[in-house]
Parts: sequence; C-alpha cells; structure tokens
Amino acid sequence: MVSPPRALLSVSDKEGLVELARGLRDLGFELIGTDGTAKALMEAGLSVTTVADYTGLREGLGGRVKTLHPRIFAGILAPTGDEKDLQDLGAVAIDLVIVNLYPFEATVAKPDVTADDAVENIDIGGVSLIRAAAKNASRVGVLVNPARYRDVLQAWREHKGLPAKLREDLALEAFEYTSRYDAAIFNYLASRQGGSLPPALRLAYDKIADLRYGENPYQRAALYREPYRFAATATAERLQGRELSYNNLIDLDAALRVATEFERPAAVVIKHTNPSGVALGPTLAQAYEEAHAADPISAYGGVVGVNRTIDLPTAKAMKGDVLDAVIAPGYEPQALEMLKGKKKGTFACYKAKGAARGSVAVSDAYFPFRDGLDELAKGGVAVIAQPGGSIRDAEVIAAADEAGIAMVFTGTRLFKH
Repeated sequence: MVSPPRALLSVSDKEGLVELARGLRDLGFELIGTDGTAKALMEAGLSVTTVADYTGLREGLGGRVKTLHPRIFAGILAPTGDEKDLQDLGAVAIDLVIVNLYPFEATVAKPDVTADDAVENIDIGGVSLIRAAAKNASRVGVLVNPARYRDVLQAWREHKGLPAKLREDLALEAFEYTSRYDAAIFNYLASRQGGSLPPALRLAYDKIADLRYGENPYQRAALYREPYRFAATATAERLQGRELSYNNLIDLDAALRVATEFERPAAVVIKHTNPSGVALGPTLAQAYEEAHAADPISAYGGVVGVNRTIDLPTAKAMKGDVLDAVIAPGYEPQALEMLKGKKKGTFACYKAKGAARGSVAVSDAYFPFRDGLDELAKGGVAVIAQPGGSIRDAEVIAAADEAGIAMVFTGTRLFKH
C-alpha cells in the first residue's frame, strides 16, 4: 500500500497558507502543523494533525519547543522514505516542508525594540526544519516563500511530485533564506557591542535586476538591494527612459549621496562618478542652475541629483540641458511632464557646431539606438568609429548606410570611471 504524501506546515507569515493547504488536500496530502498554523487551518475547515498529536510532545517553554523531535526530523531526513529506522521511531516520511521564520528583521527594525524582544524572535526549530529539508532535496521539497506556493501546487498536479530541478531550486532559496536570517541576527547582536565597526561583515542583499553588462560590455553585473527600504538608487522608481546601465546606477548613487548631505535646497551634477558641480540655493531651480554652471562642458550628458521635489521652475531650468538621468525625492506633475518631453541631445555635434561637417566621430560607447547616429549625420559627420555590441547594431548600420557614413566597429569598449 502506497502511503499518501505528507506536508509539514509551520509558518509565521500566514499569507496564502489556507489556499496552499486546500490545494495540498485536493492532491491527497496529509497535513501536519504546529499549533498556531494548525489552528488557522482548522478554522478554515481543513483537517490537520498537530505536531503535538503526532509526536506526543506538547509545545513547551512558552512555544520554544515545538518541532524539535526525532519523529519530525527522521521523517524529513529519511533518504527514501521507507527506512526501517522510521518504523523503529514510529515516524512517517514527510515529503514537503512549508516553513517561514519569526520576523526577526522586522522586529529589530522597530525603533523601540528591546533586547528581549529581539532574542524571542530568533527562530530555532524553523531554521532546523528548513535546513533539514533543503539538505534532503533529493526527496523532499522545501517552501519558504509564499510566492512559490502556486508553482509547487502546479508542479505536483502535473508531475505527481516535484521535479528534481524544482526541488534543487527550492533548496537553494531555502539556504539563501536561512543565511540571510543568520546574517541579520549576527549584525544586530554585533551592533549591540557598541563598537563602530563589527568584528565581521555579513551582507544579505536581494537581487532585483540583471544588468545587460557591467562597466564594460564584457563584464557581467546585477543590481542588489538591502532588505530595508531607504532612499537609494536601488529603491527608486524609474519614471521615464530606457533601462539604467551599471554606469548610470553608479552615477545616480553618487548624485543622491551628495545631494542628501545638505539641509538647504541642493543640486549636484555627476559625470563619471565625480561631481562637476554642487550648489545650494534659496530655491531648487537656482541651486541646479549654479551647479550646472560650475562646469557646463563636463555636465553635458551627466546625471543630476537633488534633495527636494522637482518643481516646474527647476524642470524649466533643466529643459535646455543634455542630461542622462535625474534622481529626486519626487516630481510635481507639470515638472514631470516637461522632463519626460526632453530629448536627448548628441556625443559631439553640439560642441563642434559647423566644424563637424566632414569630420570623424569616435565613441568609447556603442550606439544603443539609431537616433545618436542620425544626429551625427545631421551635423555632417563623415566617418564613425565605435565599439559596437548593441542589440540594435543592425538598425545603427542601416542608419549609417542611409546617410552615406562609413562606420568602423572596434569591438572593444574601455569605459573606466
């Protein structure tokens, strides 16, 4: 007789729990839950066995001891699920472990948190369950993220189990989850020692985007964000324009860091991570004008950071300047519409004016769109040298052919901040 699949559920975050449990019951799962989780499922009309009933051990020490029992861990760690050791322990195989942990990070982020509150929110049993299930990913599935519940239900319906690749992916997510949790605990306890610098540095950032390339096209890059939301380029909302590059993000981060150092209205213009102009003023518009005027040649194609909501006068001051990006705490609606209507100007013809006719244009960056080449053609450029490597190279080549411009692809871009 084939035993039914079993799921162990112990979650602090109940988001999506009932829907998941219903789906598992429909698939023939037996459910085992810790007291709080089981109560939520029973209130929803679902049949579930409590961990206490399964192990014969009532939750003790104010809930500190729930799942730490050989029958639980044997059922998770059993390699094939039919070992004699399971029978000797009176245990059954567990096929799916759904666990998320006490909200330690959210707890210590509160300004009035006490050391006792923080310590009470250090999860012990949950971390052990997750690690056990992830270790035995060859047989057991582990779920720590409610966003994955639907994927698991769908996979089980289609395959009568979890494919090996999905189990491996879930195990990797689980180890990432517990490593971040441990890093948060370490960083909090280290900060309580009173030193300005901790004895070690533990980073736990979430990847939010893959970038097309790094500082140069042959380098790989991604954008990572700290778990807590604060004013930063990684938490900013893109309101207009193309996807930001690694170099755009570095410049925007520098612009934001400088601008937010000041209490008075401030503006900073950054080019290649260096400020070409920083200014304070009675109004944001005046601060921007003075920052741009500090070095208008270097400011061409730079990025701007300000520490105030951009109003219409500031947008008007920016309108005539060629800027790659602007970062600000906010935008008045009219100001945003004006900035959205700005056109990006061109590498060289603007500065050369009439002298560009018949000249050679050399760029250390590829042409992401054909518009840059069209502008060079209007200026009378005869030859262009550029590294190439854009996904729109074919469009750029077509534009050069239309304009009768000779174009050389060097194949190498070296862009050093």
